[in-house]
Amino acid sequence: MAKLRGALIGCGFFAVNQMHAWRDIEGASIIAICDRDPERLRIVGDQFGISRRYTDAAAMFAGETLDFVDIATTVGSHRPLVELAASHRVPVICQKPFAPSLADAKAMVAACAAAGVPLMVHENFRWQSPIQAVRAVLDSGEIGTPFFGRISFRSAYDVFSGQPYLATGKRFIIEDLGIHILDIARFLLGDVLSLTARIARINPAIAGEDVATMLMDHESGATSVVDCSYATKLAVEPFPETLIEIDGSDGTIRLAQAYQLTVTGKSGTTVKDISPPLLPWASRPWHNIQESVLAIQRHWVDCLVGGKEPATSGADNLKTFALVEAAYAGAASREPVRMDELLK
Repeated sequence: MAKLRGALIGCGFFAVNQMHAWRDIEGASIIAICDRDPERLRIVGDQFGISRRYTDAAAMFAGETLDFVDIATTVGSHRPLVELAASHRVPVICQKPFAPSLADAKAMVAACAAAGVPLMVHENFRWQSPIQAVRAVLDSGEIGTPFFGRISFRSAYDVFSGQPYLATGKRFIIEDLGIHILDIARFLLGDVLSLTARIARINPAIAGEDVATMLMDHESGATSVVDCSYATKLAVEPFPETLIEIDGSDGTIRLAQAYQLTVTGKSGTTVKDISPPLLPWASRPWHNIQESVLAIQRHWVDCLVGGKEPATSGADNLKTFALVEAAYAGAASREPVRMDELLK
């Protein structure tokens, strides 16, 4: 089978992980790259042996025959690039945050639907192998019907040195990190009816919030708490681990620090180390995120080849994106926000 021909737009901090992952996937390859910064283009092109380099996305679409494009730019450029890809009928992976607003996100989904091309959001956290392991326990029925969950990401890791722009936006932790944790909550416990949120800024050197706590009512009847912090100093830094507690009618799941999974259920109690693999190109502590990049991109290829809708399609991601909008609206009003109102 011929490899799918892909292009990458955006050669910044995180895109290097995507390039490594594409190199590991047998069914696809990146044959062209694009970035407005010639130096970043040179660095990534040289590192991965990509000779076809563009500083203009329109020129790339005009000059290449592509099976997909991976958009790894910052959020402000996502809508025009997705709509450009749709106009050329090229399937799209788009980095998160998906869009600056829910209206933009809906327009991007509509553009790809009208063009008849798949659109997937690079919502990779749910693809981490420890998160997938929790989902597998739920699917097994071992703990019965879930009624409560807590999905937590609390850290004091310096994320600003590698991505300094994160310190400048009025929106920070919910938009950049919380979107992932909210998506995990949806992935594990289902869609959401309403959300209540509180935020705070602890670090005076940044513009946005660095602490957020969200309470959600799920359609399943479960309640979840999603809490995120970049202001939490711990004896052992857990970054970038997501910790999970789920209570069910017949037992519990606990994903604790150092990837320790404890399941108490119908068959008794088991404790497992479910540490993610350290890929040859990965580095600690980022390896859990890096392996999820490979997993989601492999899923994309499988979906393109098989004609299936990706798990984190643009349409599906609207529900996660709406949770972000609800969190900011709820934090401002200090009132619960109903999701059906946002998704009309």
